[in-house]
Amino acid sequence: MKNITCFRYAALAATALAAASCSKFLDVNVSPNNPITVQPSVQLPTITIGTAFVAGNTLGRDGDLFIQHFAGIANQPFTEDKYAISGNYDNEWRGDLYGNNLNGAQTLIANTQGTSPAYSGIAKLLKAYNFAMVTDMWGDVPYSQALQGLTVIHPAFDKQQDIYEGATGIQSLFDLVREGLADLDKPGTLAPGADDAVYKGDLTKWKKMGNMLLLKFANTVSKKDPVLAAKVINEVLTKGADGTAAIYANADDFAVPFGTAVGNTNPFYSYNVTNRPNDQMASTRFLDSLAAYKDPRMPKYFTTTPANTAPTETTVFGKFTGIENGSNATAPVRANRSLYNTYVLGNAGEAPVRLLTNFQRCFILAEAVITLKTPGIADSLYKQGIRASMQETGLSQGDINSYFKANPAIVTLSGTDAHKVNQIIRQKWTAWVGNGYEAWNDYRRTGYPRLQPALNVSFTPNIPQRLLYPPSEVAANGDNMPTVTIATPVWWTSTPNPLYYAN
Repeated sequence: MKNITCFRYAALAATALAAASCSKFLDVNVSPNNPITVQPSVQLPTITIGTAFVAGNTLGRDGDLFIQHFAGIANQPFTEDKYAISGNYDNEWRGDLYGNNLNGAQTLIANTQGTSPAYSGIAKLLKAYNFAMVTDMWGDVPYSQALQGLTVIHPAFDKQQDIYEGATGIQSLFDLVREGLADLDKPGTLAPGADDAVYKGDLTKWKKMGNMLLLKFANTVSKKDPVLAAKVINEVLTKGADGTAAIYANADDFAVPFGTAVGNTNPFYSYNVTNRPNDQMASTRFLDSLAAYKDPRMPKYFTTTPANTAPTETTVFGKFTGIENGSNATAPVRANRSLYNTYVLGNAGEAPVRLLTNFQRCFILAEAVITLKTPGIADSLYKQGIRASMQETGLSQGDINSYFKANPAIVTLSGTDAHKVNQIIRQKWTAWVGNGYEAWNDYRRTGYPRLQPALNVSFTPNIPQRLLYPPSEVAANGDNMPTVTIATPVWWTSTPNPLYYAN
């Protein structure tokens, strides 16, 4: 027995030694450039910058076309300006959103939840923003069963209502944000610093960002679920105007910075200056609107054109030349086009992509006072929103004061509640240059501002209500997918509210 036992131990030892040797041998095939676990300090900036990139790249550009800040004159923007958008979003859906931002956020949550909740809390806030972007643009999407790898390879498409409001087995976006905010108050072994591209590890500002998300989501569902919207807005307001209660200063905006080096510039600059300089120019319709309101942000948003051109608009700010959305006319040469200016591009691509802002908070709360009867003075909040936006563009306080003094009818709410909401959304639309996603949300939700469809449109005579699911998802998960067209309203716009659509 002793001999047999010794033999067994010897055999086991030999096997263990062989396994160890084999393991060491195989270790040479583990690439240090493809680690199994990535440090939080590497993941966080990738997700944050990725979020800004997807909001400012194709999805943001198409939003800008739909709400007529910009117009398409060549290549994809030329056809997308006419609503020919038949599901060409594989890169954004599979790569940017689910592949990078959402999968990255989920991995960061799993890796840090128990030890470094500052990271997991931020990751949950970024996850909530990205899922909101997905469902706002596509409607019903994989949510509760998504991000589970090979465990669930054909995730169900959750209803947009359930994504926002929650349901059995489905955490609402509101609760996801609340969970992220709770994480930010927990102790941990690691916290972000220089790797935090926006707030440099200032968790107080991240709490403001999270509360701003709650306001944004409440505003999004306010037409469909006003009770929930009012409850959430009051929840944020009870935290007070100081401390962590949303974004109350432009310096606290969730605005993701970029650089001037090739490959580091913001997506608007990369597309419109570096890669495709002849695809887009200013929309005549938006220039007309800015000129009618004598808006001093006009030269901050767009470049002027030479004096010897035949401009679309001539104002005290200079000459501006745009083109009609959907036009088949030949565009003027590049030197004679009004293009995005420093507010969107920076001097060399370093302008931030603005995702959540102080002016947004002001306009959300102004609208809520009127439609949801939440606390506040709508006109005061409306004025604050205009001022915050103008300050963000770089206008001086003197110029802003002069504009307010010269244009009391524009900067003062008046008339019926519907007219007041129209004024608020129009100013919000003006302020959201550089974020077509948010402006498109507001247009679909309220019907304001009053936009006519583009010329020469394809597929539908109306401004699109959603995007079509990309071919990769149709092929891989089509059996779970709802049948929709670009004219199918998403849940939070599906029942018109007479207040919003009254004349």
